[in-house]
Amino acid sequence: MYKFLPIIKTLIWGSESWQLSGVAGSLSVVYEGPEKGATIAELLSEQREKLVGKRNYQRYGDTFPLLIKFIDAHLPLSVQVHPNDELAMKRHNSFGKTEMWYVLHAEKGAYLYSGFNRLLNPNSYCQMVENGTITDALAKHEVHSGDVFFLPAGRVHSIGGGTTIAEIQQTSDITYRIFDFNRLDKNGNARELHTELAKDAIDYTVFSDYRTHYLPCINRPVELVNCNYFTTSLLELSKPIKFDHSALDSFVIYMCLEDDCEFTDSSNQVITLHAGQTLLVPASNDKLSLRPIGSAKLLEVHN
Repeated sequence: MYKFLPIIKTLIWGSESWQLSGVAGSLSVVYEGPEKGATIAELLSEQREKLVGKRNYQRYGDTFPLLIKFIDAHLPLSVQVHPNDELAMKRHNSFGKTEMWYVLHAEKGAYLYSGFNRLLNPNSYCQMVENGTITDALAKHEVHSGDVFFLPAGRVHSIGGGTTIAEIQQTSDITYRIFDFNRLDKNGNARELHTELAKDAIDYTVFSDYRTHYLPCINRPVELVNCNYFTTSLLELSKPIKFDHSALDSFVIYMCLEDDCEFTDSSNQVITLHAGQTLLVPASNDKLSLRPIGSAKLLEVHN
């Protein structure tokens, strides 16, 4: 089991803590134990399917397939969209970017944008970007702690200020910026927009509801998202629980959202995870015991 040094990104609107990253130039580093100092790429190169599972290694090779973040938005993020696998490979030789958000904290009145509230086409989209009214066409959602949004590649979105979010996404850092609320960068210049690139990446489908709805339950996993790239469940624990992940053929990631939790694996390695920390459990380490210290809330993610 591995914990990693967080990679802090300070941005114009707030900050991101990259908890587990296989993105080139921002590789996560093990911060304790026998492999202290090793990057996620080095672990993967050495352990291969033992780390990520046979199916994942065949699919992704020596690239860790997910990027795990905590996002602290003081100001709104730009309105943006991410390309799917096909377009990202064609343009950038990269994976696309499907992602999900779990809202950890939201100030009173905090909101985010996800999807459209009316039917647009590429031409009307470009016109609204040009005249600065694109946010009028976005579905605006007031948010509270525990809210979940699934964002498949192609869905236009933005996080509002006063919001802290746990984000699970494909390993990709490709973002097409559509609108940035007329902000200037540190040099006083308008930030670059990617209107034309985004035009062909956007899914213009309108849905009646963009939230992910679920029923919380104590001491068993509650599935939030199950897609082609990751499955994420919520774990709210008041007592110890045991897992046998031998049928998964996948690594398992735990993001600790509240309080503390003690993990014991089949080799009797014990690691305590505190709120704001993330744990990677290799695919070969399929027997696991979790003991909340008092209580604990976690996200469990696998591929």
